[in-house]
Amino acid sequence: MTASLPYVKGIAMTDIAKTDISQRGSASRSFIDALHTAGPAPDRADKMGLYGWLIGRWEMDAVVVGAAALASEASSQRGNSIVRAPDTRPEPGSSARDGTKHDGRGEIHFGWVLEGRAIQDVWILPGFFYGTTLRIYDPGIDAWHILWSDPLKQLYRRQIGRARGKDIVQEGQDDSGAAVRWSFTDITPNSFHWLGERSSDGGANWRLQAEFFARRVTA
Repeated sequence: MTASLPYVKGIAMTDIAKTDISQRGSASRSFIDALHTAGPAPDRADKMGLYGWLIGRWEMDAVVVGAAALASEASSQRGNSIVRAPDTRPEPGSSARDGTKHDGRGEIHFGWVLEGRAIQDVWILPGFFYGTTLRIYDPGIDAWHILWSDPLKQLYRRQIGRARGKDIVQEGQDDSGAAVRWSFTDITPNSFHWLGERSSDGGANWRLQAEFFARRVTA
């Protein structure tokens, strides 16, 4: 078995090297055609609207907060109101890893996938994260499985998403077991405010980790 691996790997690399641009383009198109679809699946179209309004292209202003900045700001969730200390935001391009904030302009793309039984989106904040979410409606629990993957930051999350009043709330845990909550708030047809929060005390208090102010791109 071990001896065959280099041979198999070599064949694959040779095939790739011999594939011309037109063939590669055709393979890419077939994958896109198999993944994407024009709209929701008829057997659950009435349930797909929770995220279906997001289909399209968006731009966002993003603020990602570092751990030290979180401690100094003492951002917390009290009911439905987020309490923040005065803004000490640094210049755009700073790193959230050093206890400051990272500000930037990003983009988001949403589309129907998997015969319209799921929605996939790509979130891009250049130089900071480049990830994708697969949102799958589950009739058995009347909620959505949310699967986030970011190979740039090596960040992976699994959550359950539901409507909560006028908001959409996704709940799960991070790698340490702390509660994580990602929410779409202030929703209009052409804008939304996204909040990423974490609680280390079982949901008694929430600290803001990121917020995005998104606007639909119509052009």
